[in-house]
Amino acid sequence: MTVVYEDNHIIIVNKTASEIVQGDKTGDTPLSEMVKQYLKEKYNKPGNVFVGVTHRLDRPVSGLVVFAKTSKALSRLNDMFRNGEVEKTYWAVVKNEPVSDEGTLVHYMIKNEKQNKSYAYDNEVKGSKKAVLDYRLIGHSQNYFLLEVNLHTGRHHQIRCQLAKMGCPIKGDLKYGFPRSNPDGSICLHSRRVKFIHPVSKEMIDVTADLPSGNLWNGFGI
Repeated sequence: MTVVYEDNHIIIVNKTASEIVQGDKTGDTPLSEMVKQYLKEKYNKPGNVFVGVTHRLDRPVSGLVVFAKTSKALSRLNDMFRNGEVEKTYWAVVKNEPVSDEGTLVHYMIKNEKQNKSYAYDNEVKGSKKAVLDYRLIGHSQNYFLLEVNLHTGRHHQIRCQLAKMGCPIKGDLKYGFPRSNPDGSICLHSRRVKFIHPVSKEMIDVTADLPSGNLWNGFGI
């Protein structure tokens, strides 16, 4: 992880694709604990350090994650994420060119807990939740296309599932139909930018994350 923004109430980090935001059955050290350790060492703090998780990124996804350093910021950020007051922009590399250079995708999604996978439907089905995103084509290489995605809802695996439903599975994402995995186990989906009104100071926070190093993202002229 790399810290890209920090003040008294929030800290924003650029996570690598191998890091998990919260602990899971793997037992690997989660990002939340890494941030606690970072703050403990930076400020030489004895005892426990407060770090609140406000949202999540799938393990194979890289990019920006916002954490709260105070309980006041955590409760307000939780409300902001729930109410869609945090603008989240993602970049995704796909193999197939979308039919249109830009558009809005509206699907109805169902999460299969056993498979840890979501399914998108064109029409509402029992138990489904509406999922909406905007995308636009912002670059291409010899073999791949780069899409910018803005989320309007926050469903499980939403971008991965909706782009696959459109016929554009994300590079390296075996779960949603891409034929080959990436060598490092990542998928080419990156939380590129977050923009929101600070929950305490009310200032505008607008942060962009560098792309992962390596050649998976090369060749787009960006």
